[in-house]
Amino acid sequence: MSTPSPAPRPSSEKMVRHAGAVSVATLLSRLLGYARDALVANAFGGGHLTDAFYAAFRLSNLFRRILGEGPLATAFVPVFSDHLARKERAEANNFFYTLFTFLTVLLLGIVALGILGSPWIVSLAAGGFKTADLSKYELTVRLTRQLFPFLLFVCLAALSSAALNALGYFFIPSLAPAMLSVATIVYILFIHRWTVDPIQGLAISTTVGGILHFLMLWPQLKKEGLLFRWKWNPRDPDVRRVGWLVLPSIWGLSIDQVNAYVDTICASFLAEGSVTALYNSNRLMQFSLALFGVSLSTATLPHLALSAAKGDWEGFKENLNFSIRLTLYMVVPATVGMVLLARPLVQLLFEHGRFTAVQTGYTAAALAAYTLGLPAYSLVKVVVTAFYAQKDTRTPVRVATLCLFINMVGNVVFMHYWGVGGLAFATTLASFVNVGVLVHFLRKKIGLMGGRRIGASVLQMTGASLAMAGVSLALLRWAPGALALRTLAAVGGGAVVYIGLTRLLKMDEYAQMMSLLRRRRGGSAALAD
Repeated sequence: MSTPSPAPRPSSEKMVRHAGAVSVATLLSRLLGYARDALVANAFGGGHLTDAFYAAFRLSNLFRRILGEGPLATAFVPVFSDHLARKERAEANNFFYTLFTFLTVLLLGIVALGILGSPWIVSLAAGGFKTADLSKYELTVRLTRQLFPFLLFVCLAALSSAALNALGYFFIPSLAPAMLSVATIVYILFIHRWTVDPIQGLAISTTVGGILHFLMLWPQLKKEGLLFRWKWNPRDPDVRRVGWLVLPSIWGLSIDQVNAYVDTICASFLAEGSVTALYNSNRLMQFSLALFGVSLSTATLPHLALSAAKGDWEGFKENLNFSIRLTLYMVVPATVGMVLLARPLVQLLFEHGRFTAVQTGYTAAALAAYTLGLPAYSLVKVVVTAFYAQKDTRTPVRVATLCLFINMVGNVVFMHYWGVGGLAFATTLASFVNVGVLVHFLRKKIGLMGGRRIGASVLQMTGASLAMAGVSLALLRWAPGALALRTLAAVGGGAVVYIGLTRLLKMDEYAQMMSLLRRRRGGSAALAD
């Protein structure tokens, strides 16, 4: 790549600020999400009913990731950013209206087909239910039909959020998904005991949450002049560009969701409660992934896309290198901590009401196995973003196809030895292969990315994380008080040790994080976009 003419580059500080806004919003959203999951576990247990619900929810969530929050949003931002870089705001708005109209028509058709074809879809997605427990299969079909309308609203919300991200808004778009949790929490606390069929009411509350998610974005959309206008033009060149980017990129950005879909199929053949254990453990692992990996990739994409549009490849590589290092700075200690504390975390969050100790064992095993792959999941989010910022969709497709095959083979091998934990471990293994191969091809594409800086940082992070682990284990075992207090002490004490050591080591990532916190404490709007 030729050396570009000088162009203003987004600073790492600005990227950290945007990632911080996403992280704060994601933290609030995830905390509400875990409150929701704990209430569901308390009200419905971890067996027949929740297996059916989470299998049905997994299906609608798979389509959501494929058509909304994953490839579509990621393909949209570089094209939208091209118009912004050329000062073509009117063209950018018209592109948004046209794509929004096309997506609405497409989603209405998919929702109709999903409702009509639910028996066939569930037979593919959870075939073990049909052979082992016909009543569970039939319940899953009913719940799937009630959950498909959820897809329409969350996908339209995802496209709207992507446009707002490109325009510099991050906090509200990242907080809006919390409306799903709010709707479910309200339902369980105040309504579900009075319903004829509580589990179907839970599915309906999920769709209500999707509607609220979309509506929460309206004020900012209105401010930017992006409220819906009907512009039906499927032949629009920009829509076609997005289509060509989206079709192959479905594999590249949705590999974790496709893996989860394959895992659900396999789990339906294991002991009762395995589907629920997979869902709950994946949700816990996703907390760190969303807080760090997803927040960094969300904040990074507009900057990388703008650098690529301007031909500023040095800025592109610098932003990518910093994103990788900052992601690992937060993810490496989270990985160590969650593996060590898997069982007490599951006990505290779920082992109440109808959720049993046996189900805690299943969930903790899967959580530990999933969490081992947290660095890989997080880096995949960031690295794939670098490909899509350059409008390269083919490379992630090829790599993701390889990794899907590895995951499927791993499921068959490991589930026989480790049960539900084996399914999670197969996903971890596939994700490490995914990120390794992607980095190899990215280096060929853009040249050296500062691997020595990354390696030096990783060594320091690993040492600090091992020291943190020793302190956390000691506090968990010997600190006074109940399990909740000991777990809190282990988390807090470990965090203090890790942060303190990275400060002593004078790590750049620590300095950037502290600079952001000081700015917010000093009066800048912590939650502003």
